[in-house]
Amino acid sequence: MEIGILLTIVFYIASTAAYTLFLVRQKQQFYRGGVMLLAVGFTVHLIVIAIGTIQAGHLPVNTLRDTLSFGALAVAGVFLLFQYRYRLKVLGVFSAPLAAVTMISVALMPATAVPVQPVLKSMWLVAHVALIFIGEASLALACGIGILYLVQEQAIKSKKPGFFFRRLPSLDLLDSAGQTCILAGFVMMTLGLATGLIYAKSIWGRFWSWDPKEVWSGITWLLYAVLIHERLALGWRGRRAAIMAIIGFATVLFTFLGVNLLMSGHHGVFTQ
Repeated sequence: MEIGILLTIVFYIASTAAYTLFLVRQKQQFYRGGVMLLAVGFTVHLIVIAIGTIQAGHLPVNTLRDTLSFGALAVAGVFLLFQYRYRLKVLGVFSAPLAAVTMISVALMPATAVPVQPVLKSMWLVAHVALIFIGEASLALACGIGILYLVQEQAIKSKKPGFFFRRLPSLDLLDSAGQTCILAGFVMMTLGLATGLIYAKSIWGRFWSWDPKEVWSGITWLLYAVLIHERLALGWRGRRAAIMAIIGFATVLFTFLGVNLLMSGHHGVFTQ
């Protein structure tokens, strides 16, 4: 397991280096290398989690270490799928480092043995976790795209074509890609929360208990619902949408990490 984690980190870091070289040199071989290395790292990572699942007898999501690993896997996987739709090559400069840093954090955490809990052996939990993390990975990409949008907008406003202006996509492409990521992430998050409610009913006998994590998950969902509504109804685009995508993902991170570390509740696992 630990060897697998180290190999995953090596490939994610190598992919980060390749994408960085692509950003600087704009050579296609660096981009292809970045994709290949990330794909290999994702495959190794997937095998590690599959082995952990078999050994534990359930999806390993009952510690922060486990869920961070699952989150990194989701970021890498969703980004690889996203490439087929938009070919937003430079986004790898955001996605690969995010996966690498997350996995480095995982490696630095002690692997603790946690007793198997019957509540973890549920297909509703598997669906809940998978959907939530796929959704959050999509929202992470939307955040990255939002950052790239603001950087490119600033480069254009400066009226002095510089390093980023020549290397980043057009504002229209970034805006469109960001919208796609937010819509996909919102749908996955909605399905994830729905399966979470069903899981809660089967385990605790009620759909909702005002647990801090449930409350903040609801707040996060509402924030993205408002963003999507305002975009479709009032035409929110460009800078405003980019800023909201960044703020939205900050809320996702707080719900995922901050609530668990700062508040107490009946959520024993680090998932929404």
